[in-house]
Amino acid sequence: MAPVPSYTYPCGNLNIFFIPTFVSVIIIQKFAKVELRSLFGNFQINNILRMIARKRFYGDGAEQDDDSKRVRQLVDEAVSSAGVGHASDYLPLLRSVTSYEKRVKKLAVRVDEFLQGLVDEKRSQKEKGNTMIDHLLSLQETQPDNYTDVTVKGLIVVTRTLEWAMLNLLNHPEVLKKAKIEIDTKIGLDRLMDEPDALNLPYLQCIVSEIFRLYPAAPLPPRRATDDCIVGGYNFQRGTTVIANVWAIHRDPDIWEEPEKFKPERFEKKGEDKKLITFGMGRRACPGSGLAQRVLRLALGSMIQCFEWERVGEEYVDTTEATTMLPATPLLAMCRARPIVHKILNA
Repeated sequence: MAPVPSYTYPCGNLNIFFIPTFVSVIIIQKFAKVELRSLFGNFQINNILRMIARKRFYGDGAEQDDDSKRVRQLVDEAVSSAGVGHASDYLPLLRSVTSYEKRVKKLAVRVDEFLQGLVDEKRSQKEKGNTMIDHLLSLQETQPDNYTDVTVKGLIVVTRTLEWAMLNLLNHPEVLKKAKIEIDTKIGLDRLMDEPDALNLPYLQCIVSEIFRLYPAAPLPPRRATDDCIVGGYNFQRGTTVIANVWAIHRDPDIWEEPEKFKPERFEKKGEDKKLITFGMGRRACPGSGLAQRVLRLALGSMIQCFEWERVGEEYVDTTEATTMLPATPLLAMCRARPIVHKILNA
């Protein structure tokens, strides 16, 4: 299948939804306590569905719609199910006595039904738009053998990674300060960060890479052998499931210096990012990796540019991981709008 160009789906104006989402829950001129997990989730719902189908499900009262409630329920269930290790994944005999696989399959059907509804709605429209679905439907018409149908999945990885990024920035204010100086110097205080700006913010990219290293969204990605093969001297029969421990590889002291430390500066060394396998490698690498990284850079950069951030108390934020690969406790932070927000809102 020919790849769909990533530039087809610009995300530079995410701030249209992103900034109002935060401003609506904070006191503009004073620090306010905010719970970030739900805000990140709502932002990501809007972001993905805006690119897919020009739909908005959060903000300006949209969250009260039945479709919006349905979307949030599906996303919440998907986030809680994704990344959770289950005994039946490793002992197939248990599949007949547990409900996990059946529950996940039912969830997948519900998600596909919702997404297929978006596709059918786009098919029925006479005018072509500039959404992901529009472009894929166009490719389906010109290359029917390659594009047989369309259903598009969202990106759970961004919601998770944003929360881990902010948690570590709160625990390392010197890193947050350095990133803020870079953004203010390169972009200024008269406009919001845009997607092309990320290419000129190397330290921001270092932060993103370090978060991907410490908290891979898929720490134990499975692969299945399609033929008998020998890998590293081990024989694998066709159908064998092989699990790569990405979490351990990213914290291997033989590969990384001080692997347990949050140290974005390590990626200032040329070629260091080539060690990352957050999104897999080769032909089976995650096809959404480019989009996820672009959205994450823009979202995180916008949060640093537009808001002041502090811990709720003097204590370090707990970095304990839950089984869902999220922080065990939803992240709370003190947030205050920076002058650029006043300038943009009053323009």
